[in-house]
Amino acid sequence: MSPTPIRITRATTADLDSASALFDAYRQFYKRPSDVEAARRYLAARFAKQDNVMYLAYAPGSSTTACGFVNLYPSLDSLAMKPLWILYDLYVAPEARRKGVAEALMNRATALARETGASCVILETADDNTTAQALYEKLGYVRDVKFYRYALSLPA
Repeated sequence: MSPTPIRITRATTADLDSASALFDAYRQFYKRPSDVEAARRYLAARFAKQDNVMYLAYAPGSSTTACGFVNLYPSLDSLAMKPLWILYDLYVAPEARRKGVAEALMNRATALARETGASCVILETADDNTTAQALYEKLGYVRDVKFYRYALSLPA
């Protein structure tokens, strides 16, 4: 008997509780203070404005508790004259890691890009996040060595 596959669903406002808890854990992973209510407000605004696509992963045997998510934002590739997707957030709860959850979420993100005729999916990760880098490279992502990323932080 083959194992039950990881279930991936698109998050909606009905998923705000589980999505917010995971999003808060993701932010804590990046050394941000916990604030589940702020995470909930942020995601509620994203869902209301429909300016993101978030997928939730459910481990085999669990129908109610999400164990990971991927969050994507649409953008445009003006050179290819097509849409593109920015994969901005990927998180898997510690107890669900190394079980194929991240790969299943990444594969769903790739499917979304194909479904929408996108030219590509782009992402960034910390230079010391070698586990994620190994997954991205396994899936065919290529690290950019031609361009530098710049950011201008604006005061709150």
